[in-house]
Amino acid sequence: MMGRKRHSSLRSSKEDMEAVRHSPQTPQTQSAAYRLAFADEEFMTSEDLRGVRFQLEYLKIESRLREANVNSTVVLFGGARIPEPGKPAWAAKTDEARKNLEANSIYYDEARRFAQLASLTSKATEFTEYVVATGGGPGVMEAGNRGAADVGAPSIGYKIVLPHEQAPNTYVTPQFSFNFHYFATRKIHFLMRAKVVAIFPGGFGTMDEFFEALTLIQTGRMDRIPLLLFGKKFWSRVLNLEALAEEGTISPDDFKLFSFVDTADEAWEIVRKTYNLPSIEHRA
Repeated sequence: MMGRKRHSSLRSSKEDMEAVRHSPQTPQTQSAAYRLAFADEEFMTSEDLRGVRFQLEYLKIESRLREANVNSTVVLFGGARIPEPGKPAWAAKTDEARKNLEANSIYYDEARRFAQLASLTSKATEFTEYVVATGGGPGVMEAGNRGAADVGAPSIGYKIVLPHEQAPNTYVTPQFSFNFHYFATRKIHFLMRAKVVAIFPGGFGTMDEFFEALTLIQTGRMDRIPLLLFGKKFWSRVLNLEALAEEGTISPDDFKLFSFVDTADEAWEIVRKTYNLPSIEHRA
């Protein structure tokens, strides 16, 4: 849809916006009532148009990805606070938290390596399949976009407006640097093209994203895809999923819906076998 050109004998909306902008300055033309509806910020952000904004936020991203022929993605979720190895843990509030975050910086490197492997596979498809997608922020997200950039591949950043993250990381491909107001539409875009979801250590947001994907797969609302939990020691400590099975609220078979992994190479081997992909070495 974006950039599509076709003949029309009718005036365009841009032409009318420009005409209104240059209208004579009168009380009538300066009234909010006179503004073109789609150019009226107050109207477009009103409570009555919330449903329209949902649609617009979905459609803008969908149009751009379709135009770029992006058919599938490899999604990386993980903590914004996890630093690059050797860098300080900027968000740590205690010495213990700082120590743990810096220890978990190994997952920055694993996310970067995993994104490199995915992007080399994507390169073989002319970047139509297995395109790396992250939340566009710092930490693990930065590592994912950086890994794609390392091998000359584009990557997606699904950013959302947050008070403590002012801008996307600098490794996101600019034409795929999206910004959201609604978590709901952002989640749709994360998963609707996902062939792989990799979950790295993180906080509430990462857990939310993991359980969203897990629930959709468990209930059959989403195809069974590789759902990879990086860091068995971390996740076994912070999530007692075995207790849910013991209490009977999930089935023991539900543990088959995801895989624990510790390294990018181990994780990509699961992906490679799932989709019968050639090895990276054969693609050089």
